[in-house]
Amino acid sequence: MSKRQSAYHLGDTIVNNLASRRIGMYVDVVQLTHPPGVHWFGYYDKRQFDSAGTRALVMRVRFEGRSPGPEDAVEIGVIDLTDNNRWTPIGTSTAWNWQQGCMLQWIPGSDSQVIWNDRGQSGFISRIRDLGSGEELELQAPISAIHPDGTRAIYLDFARMHYLEPGYGYVGFDDPARSVAAPANSGLWEVDLATGGTRLLITVEQAVTLYGPHESSSATKHWLTQPLYSPDGARFAFMHAWHEEADGIWDSRRLLTANSDGEEIALLDRSGLASHYIWRDPEHILSWGAAFGGSPGFYLWDDRSGAVEQIGHGILLENGHCTYLPDLRFILSDTYPDVDRKQSVYVYDTVSGKRIDIASFIIPAEYDGEFRCDCHPRTMPNGRSIVVDSAHAGGRQMYRVDIGGIIDS
Repeated sequence: MSKRQSAYHLGDTIVNNLASRRIGMYVDVVQLTHPPGVHWFGYYDKRQFDSAGTRALVMRVRFEGRSPGPEDAVEIGVIDLTDNNRWTPIGTSTAWNWQQGCMLQWIPGSDSQVIWNDRGQSGFISRIRDLGSGEELELQAPISAIHPDGTRAIYLDFARMHYLEPGYGYVGFDDPARSVAAPANSGLWEVDLATGGTRLLITVEQAVTLYGPHESSSATKHWLTQPLYSPDGARFAFMHAWHEEADGIWDSRRLLTANSDGEEIALLDRSGLASHYIWRDPEHILSWGAAFGGSPGFYLWDDRSGAVEQIGHGILLENGHCTYLPDLRFILSDTYPDVDRKQSVYVYDTVSGKRIDIASFIIPAEYDGEFRCDCHPRTMPNGRSIVVDSAHAGGRQMYRVDIGGIIDS
C-alpha cells in the first residue's frame, strides 16, 4: 500500500473516498484520536477549535453501548494538532450524553477559556477553565449556546430533556414537572458568565400558546431545545418540541426565533418537521423541515420577513447536521446510516447547485438510537478541513478530512 493510500484507507473498504471517484480528486482522511478509550466531540454547532486551528477540544470515555450513569465521568482534554495530536487533560464531567457531550466549547473571543457542563450538589452547573492560568470558575447553571460576545449563554432544562428526549439530557436530577404537559417553570434561561446570575427567558407554557392552537395542542408533553444565537447575537433560535402519549417519543418540532432578551418571538417553521438548523447570517436560518405544505428538505428562512426558499430541491433529500463553510457558498452536512449502514459527509455548492460527497463511513449496527455516532461535521477555522466523529473502525474516534481541493475545483 502506498503512502498516499495508507493516509486514506482506515479499515480498507470501511471508508469510501467518494470525492476521488466523482471528481477525480483525492481526499485525505486522517485519524486524530486512538484507543485506549473512545473519543468524540459531539454536536456540530459548537466551537471545537481555537482561532488558529491548532488545538481541538475532545471528550474521552472507556465504555460504549449504554447510557451514562450518575458516576460515569467523561474525561475532557485538548489535543495539539501541531504536535502529533498530543492530549492534555483539563477536567471531567458527570453531566453528559452521547449526542452533545457536556456542551464542551471555547468561549467566543478567547483562545484560553473553555467551558463545559458538570453536575453539582444540587443541580447542573458549568465550569470555565482558563488553560493559560489554570484558574477555574464554577457557575451554578449549565450552558448550551454562548452569545457571540462571550458574556452570557442560554441553557435549557437538562433534567426534563433526560426524561423526554433520551440521549440529550443529563442523569442525576429528577424533573420536578415530569407530570406537567407544559410547565411554567421550565424553558430557556440566560446565565451571565461573569456573575452566574440567571433569568428565565421563555417558558414551555408560553411557547405552547404562541400563535394560537396548532397540531401540538393535543400533545401530552412539551419542551424547549436547540437554542442558538444569531452571528451578531441580536436574536436566537430555538425549537418547541412535543410528543403524543400514543407513541411516547418526540416526533414534532416548530422552529422559532426571539430577541436575545426573549422578546419579539417569531414562528418560522410550523410544520412540525423542523430539525437541525444553522444561522447563515444575522437574518437567515437554514433548517431541515417543511414550509407551507412543501416537501421535507432544507429551507432558508428570512428571520425578519418570514420569506422562505427551498435549498437543493430534488438534490438534498436527507436530514443532516448542516453548517456553512466560512465563505457561505458551501453547505456542509452529513446523512444518517442508510440500509447498508453507510453514512456520508458532503458539501453542497449553492452557486452550481451540486452536491459533492466527500467520504462515507460504514457504521456497525449497534451504533443506533441513543448510542449512535453521527458524523456531526465541524469546519476548521481555515475552512479547508473538517473534523468528524465516526465509529466505523469499531469505536468512536475523530477524523480530519481535507476538503481544500474540492471547494477550489
